[in-house]
Amino acid sequence: MATTQPKATAACPDPQYKEVRGLARGLSLLRSLNQMPGGMCSTSELARASGIHRTTTKRLLETLRQEGYVALGERDGQYRLSRLARVLGDGYQERAWVSQVAIPQLQAQATQLLWPCNLATFEAGWMVLLASTRKQSPMAHNHALLGERLPVLKTALGRAYLAACSEERLAAVLTDLRYRQKECDVDESDLQTVLETIAETRTRGYAVSADVQNARFSSVAVPVQCDETLLGSLNLVFTKNTIDNEAITQAYLPKLIALARDIGETSISWIDR
Repeated sequence: MATTQPKATAACPDPQYKEVRGLARGLSLLRSLNQMPGGMCSTSELARASGIHRTTTKRLLETLRQEGYVALGERDGQYRLSRLARVLGDGYQERAWVSQVAIPQLQAQATQLLWPCNLATFEAGWMVLLASTRKQSPMAHNHALLGERLPVLKTALGRAYLAACSEERLAAVLTDLRYRQKECDVDESDLQTVLETIAETRTRGYAVSADVQNARFSSVAVPVQCDETLLGSLNLVFTKNTIDNEAITQAYLPKLIALARDIGETSISWIDR
């Protein structure tokens, strides 16, 4: 039996205007098509998924094709989303590669990594937390707050990101950090040693957090890269009195590196470069 998707309604619908049913159905088809593997399926499959009659589905798809939002698929009767359909979301700031690629892969690997794993990206002088497995991790002591801002120079996340930057990008980031020291919680001493820290990180092949006295937690991190596009970095957080850096790097670092590589490689369809 076909199921009808819930309608996307406005927060404050105006009763003076009636729904334009054809537009609503067309948008429903685009949402259904977007959820299909590879954004592609047959007319019959799409009709079942959206709950719209097959003949109506075909007519709407042909209209969307004429307008450039869908295209013919690989086989007869198939349709797929076109690049123009992606333009509809250009004004929306949520990172599609995070929700479509990173989060599912993080959740799938949560039990293998055991320790909490966080994904962050650089934004306005901070590493901003985008996703975390702390809710799934049996070793988590607290839950990361999505959107939380973390220092760049002292965290493994920030150091992994900086070490993966091109020389031109790195120079721009460090210049900006010097200009906004107070705003970004940056110490002059950290700026004086940052190039040395980056060189050590590149030689080591992964980043470690600053050795803060009396800190309960430590972390290791690696960059997440899609071809030449640096997306962010991925870390593993552990308690110092339970396991040390050497044990973490031997048991879990290869898994963290593989996860970062997989996220980067499979994000290519979801980013604008």
